[in-house]
Amino acid sequence: MTTSTAPRPGDDRRDANASAVLRTVLDHGPIARSRVAALTGLSASAVSRQAVDLVRLGLLYERPELAVGGSGSLGRPQLPLDVDPDRLAVAGLHIGLPFTTVALLDLRGRVLRRKEVPHRGTGPELLEPLLARLPRLIDTLRGDRAVVGLGAVTGGSVDPASGVVHRHDPLGWRNVPLRELLVNATGLPVQVDNHARALTQAEILFGHPAARRSMVQLFVGHVVDAALAVAGTVHLGPPSPTGDLGHLPVSGTVTDPEADSRERCPCGRLGCLSVAASDTTLFAAAAAEGVTDGPDRAQLIAAVRRGDPTANRLVRNRARIIGRALALLADVVNPDLVVLTETFALLDPAHLDVVRDEFALRSHLHRDAGLLIAQQRGRDVLAVAAGAPVLGELYARPVDALTSPRSGSVDAPASPRTRSVDAPGSPRTRRVSAPTAPRTRPVHPLTAPRAAHHP
Repeated sequence: MTTSTAPRPGDDRRDANASAVLRTVLDHGPIARSRVAALTGLSASAVSRQAVDLVRLGLLYERPELAVGGSGSLGRPQLPLDVDPDRLAVAGLHIGLPFTTVALLDLRGRVLRRKEVPHRGTGPELLEPLLARLPRLIDTLRGDRAVVGLGAVTGGSVDPASGVVHRHDPLGWRNVPLRELLVNATGLPVQVDNHARALTQAEILFGHPAARRSMVQLFVGHVVDAALAVAGTVHLGPPSPTGDLGHLPVSGTVTDPEADSRERCPCGRLGCLSVAASDTTLFAAAAAEGVTDGPDRAQLIAAVRRGDPTANRLVRNRARIIGRALALLADVVNPDLVVLTETFALLDPAHLDVVRDEFALRSHLHRDAGLLIAQQRGRDVLAVAAGAPVLGELYARPVDALTSPRSGSVDAPASPRTRSVDAPGSPRTRRVSAPTAPRTRPVHPLTAPRAAHHP
């Protein structure tokens, strides 16, 4: 009689150990098992068991070309472990006001491919054509990778537990069952979240080391959202928002940073950050002052790049308003790190410097403005946000995420791959133990039963 050592869904201790091993390899890989044991405090045998499972699931792979020991040395050679960049991927969907971003990310949060899908109008009905196209879009992006889940993010009040977008004012959404709609359309496991929280999770996993201590994320687009994380955990308030920073009172407008705002927020008040500094307000001001033909992001970016003085004035005025808001926020929370996701701070460090100068001027704690950084992913930022909910779940609960009933069965494990080279320093070649016949529609064996839902 033999006893199976396959991971069991719901085994919390084993999942916690698997997460510790996977996160350690993410941070330090390629890394030997013995070093993983030293860093995690797990026994060598526990690390070895977890490594076998994680390799089998396609999350890790061995690096024989980096082996140490053996061939005259005492003991068997140690094969370093690394996060597998090639076998699995996650899909992501960021639903914005002018367009939706569909993307594919690897296990290190790197964007492999993405596509922007423009849409018109507002209300839940704008989802209908997107849901119809989404399965084919994901198949086109994935190539020969197996997709293990779909992340979906947007602004406003989003409940990750129920997968419902309770409120998104610019889109005119109320209580939209986004996860249910996406599961029915794609057949994939779906994680739904607010885009600011998703970016915070990505920063904790793949970004600045200080993010794992404490951080604040501010997202400024057509929606203004913020998120908070402490000790590597993203805060989720009751019933679902982190907070509503869009209604933080600030002074100034994009046309005059010293004037009081006369633009009334939908909440009924004056001077709310979401009105004073949103993309909607900025693009409308650019059109009103003749910088652009209409409220148009691309035209305003082009004007800033060619040095248009009016465009630069409007963008810098917004930067000052954002700096004031961040100073208030940092004074209350006192985080180790503040991350700003905003178009022009991403495009040009000079715009971030304006935010930092205003931050330093307004902060009563007189914090070093160096703690304020811009999101480092440039044009990929929305794609990274889209995939982050699935990646966060995968790194927190790797076994459960790939073996729970919602993800399929563990009876057909993926064939482990090893990679080898002919000699140290030679180009890497990939050796696959399973047959290499091309597959027209690769699906991870653990999620294969759900593929029947594809239209």
